[in-house]
Amino acid sequence: MCLACHPSHHSERGRCPDCHRGNPASERRNIAHAGFISGKYARYTLGDTSYLNGVNRLVDLYSCRRCHISNGRGNRLAINLDAAAARKTAEELEVSIRNPVDNMPNFGLGSQQTILLVNAILAGSQRQKAGTGAPVAVHFSVAKNRNVDVLSRACGTCHRVLSERRGALGTGNIAPNLSGLLSTWYPKTFRNEYAWTFQNLKSWLKNPRAARPWTRMRPVVSLSGDELSELESILKVTSKPCDYQSDHDLY
Repeated sequence: MCLACHPSHHSERGRCPDCHRGNPASERRNIAHAGFISGKYARYTLGDTSYLNGVNRLVDLYSCRRCHISNGRGNRLAINLDAAAARKTAEELEVSIRNPVDNMPNFGLGSQQTILLVNAILAGSQRQKAGTGAPVAVHFSVAKNRNVDVLSRACGTCHRVLSERRGALGTGNIAPNLSGLLSTWYPKTFRNEYAWTFQNLKSWLKNPRAARPWTRMRPVVSLSGDELSELESILKVTSKPCDYQSDHDLY
């Protein structure tokens, strides 16, 4: 019934719902278009390898997996994008990227870049099957007492972080978001494309300009051994990725 309203195109790719979802068995528009994906969000279905490689590179460029699972990989600090793609419309995904929630970096992406990212999310989710992983509690609100932990006291005026154990910490937006810093998925920006480890972090705090001469950050030399251990526990990610998050993962 789709073809009663829409002209046929890319018929070699299969049936209309194979690319656009929806329900072709109904003539009622609201039912027929349930879960519908418009063409700009469904380009990933055309099988263009160079295009797919490009959209997947965007996920790596913006380090989405330091907080999210996408295509079955990433940290469980925020909502699972594979599951979100199954229950949210493409338009809702685009809005959430362009108007991020608290503690999600605002990348300032234009419309075309955002559409590419939505294609990447949908392409990754298509290859994943719903599983039975345990729900993840994600705490976005910042604690009322912002100086109760070492990260908020020493780093929070410039940085933010979504931590595994303590939720959202820090209020600053003038320095990089530190979510997932000590994990596989954080950009390798320590020095000469080296990954961030706790030892590298301690070296950085002692003298940031030894690693990057033109950085604006000043040394943080007042942290005690106990405070450094607390900082490591806040930034460390220990949970293993799961295949699926339920609708009740966010609290």
